[in-house]
Amino acid sequence: MTNEEFITAMNSTAQTKCGGDVHQKMHELSQEALRITAEINSAYHEPAALRRLMEELTGQPLDEAFGLFPPFYTDCGKNIHIGKGVFINAGCKFQDQGGIFIGDHCLIGHNTVIATLNHGMLPAERGDLIPAPVHIGSGVWIGSGSIILPGVTIGDNAVIGAGSVVTKDIPADSVAVGSPAKVIKSIYD
Repeated sequence: MTNEEFITAMNSTAQTKCGGDVHQKMHELSQEALRITAEINSAYHEPAALRRLMEELTGQPLDEAFGLFPPFYTDCGKNIHIGKGVFINAGCKFQDQGGIFIGDHCLIGHNTVIATLNHGMLPAERGDLIPAPVHIGSGVWIGSGSIILPGVTIGDNAVIGAGSVVTKDIPADSVAVGSPAKVIKSIYD
């Protein structure tokens, strides 16, 4: 299975059987991600070198204004899509098999977790994976320690308060806080 076939299968949001071809490819990609993130996290790198490592991890070119403060963790890497001028702060963990799409000029705070996989509910299907993409619009600020769950869309310019657990879509230009995160006001209030 190629990387492209894997991404297509995961982006279909279809339940993936434990032990199948897609599952095996996921394990192969996770080993590559572990190698690259170990390099990212093991020593100091100039910003350009970090960008090159992230390009290797994602398989995509990144804007020169991309910024990352390690450590950074992911268990796949190939389904992370990063816009221009994005900054990812230290300690973030991305589970990107289901697809993480980050718009331009986003700020991702310390220790943010973005998850794109669920498991089957039935005991016999517990090892199965159910992917659902996360879409983060342009200009979004995600506060430190937030958790973004599978299938969530965060609209342009939204602010997610520190420590929030985002379980549902957040509209553009909103401030959302809490667990589960709830919209409390417009950014223009």
